[in-house]
Amino acid sequence: METSIILEFGIILLCLLAGARYGGYGLGLISGFGLLVFAFVFHLAPGKPPIDVLLTIMAVLACASTLQTAGGLNVMMRFAERLLRRHPKHITLLAPITTWSLTVMCGTGHVVYTMFPIIYDIAIKTGIRPERPMAVASISSQIGICASPVSVAVVSMVAIMAKAKGLDHPPSIIELLAVGMPATFCGMIVAALWSMRRGLDLDKDPEFQAKLQDPVQREYIYGESATLLDKVFPKEAYWATWIFFAAIGIVVLLGAFQDLRPLVGPVGKLKPLSMNLLIQVMMLSAGALILVLCKVKPQEIPNGTVFKAGMVAVISIFGVAWMADTVFEAHFTLLKEGLAGIVAAQPWTYALVLFIVSKLVNSQAAAIAAIAPLGVSLGVDPKVMIAFLPACYGYFILPTYASDLACIGFDRSGTTRIGKFVINHSFIIPGLIGVGVGCCVGWLMVKVLY
Repeated sequence: METSIILEFGIILLCLLAGARYGGYGLGLISGFGLLVFAFVFHLAPGKPPIDVLLTIMAVLACASTLQTAGGLNVMMRFAERLLRRHPKHITLLAPITTWSLTVMCGTGHVVYTMFPIIYDIAIKTGIRPERPMAVASISSQIGICASPVSVAVVSMVAIMAKAKGLDHPPSIIELLAVGMPATFCGMIVAALWSMRRGLDLDKDPEFQAKLQDPVQREYIYGESATLLDKVFPKEAYWATWIFFAAIGIVVLLGAFQDLRPLVGPVGKLKPLSMNLLIQVMMLSAGALILVLCKVKPQEIPNGTVFKAGMVAVISIFGVAWMADTVFEAHFTLLKEGLAGIVAAQPWTYALVLFIVSKLVNSQAAAIAAIAPLGVSLGVDPKVMIAFLPACYGYFILPTYASDLACIGFDRSGTTRIGKFVINHSFIIPGLIGVGVGCCVGWLMVKVLY
């Protein structure tokens, strides 16, 4: 039995490693191959795909992608740019705060792409080493996912813990955010403060100064300004933004006050509407209002980056979570006996596993979908799972994620880069600081709040 478990986990690992080479979409598809092997070779009954998680993600995705098509995301980013240009000397601190805030509001770190050229332009024109604000801004855009009420990772966590058996009071979205927001914000701030003095100043960097001797390189480095300030958005873009914010506000309010939720169910057995269903209803309704009132062309919605990235996440989570659940369910008793004691005695091991798996799958949501159900099954304290939520962001270890690669590409000065040994890249230390401090603050927060 132990040999078969080792082989099965080896297959999961191989599927994760192979799938990661093809991105999130490939990860979901290759996980299906793992299921095929488990069924035909090991004769394991396929587990249950996380339907509730996937439906919640799709509802949030439907609303956010409609918001982007209506121009609402651009409205938010223009406000962010106006703040940055008013205080250019503080770009290293304000840039990550901006990208973290945009992610918290929008639920996706992919909004950072438009901000990269703006951050670069402000930094290079102010004489600040672009690596300082850009690298930590990229990290902050991803760590902010753990603080967003509409991010795939957070809604997945809410849905998973709502279905947990044996919990008298499954943690609500408010309890997750009460820890996730201050934890990730503190991690981001400490990473930004460290970044303020990283690397040589541009006037003392011989490599950068050598590039400036070439007129062509100098023109390329300083180039034209990138800005959203001269853009004119229709009034419908502003309406879409307010509708989206109102929907988020209602979700948070109803999550905080259960008595405000509608009572549903058969007569005599009425109970408050669950949070995962509430999120689905509110997000679909907000998306419908944006679609109807803001003159959105439905055929353009699938072309947006939010929709494309979200659907990749859906496929990835579907395959990975289903494959992992198949093995966990088949050997649940044995795994619980072997791992429950270790995790209970050393809670940090849960965070370590979550951190490593997130790198293998290159997705916070996919890591949570694979590991959080196991944590619930093993009896991991929900407080511990909430405290270590920032640990689901570990894919910065190697600079292969889209936002990090985009950040490198937008830094025309060449200061944001991948080092000679690959692992010594511009994102590794800000990432470790952000996640490490986030987990420590999260641990302190649960000690204080619960």
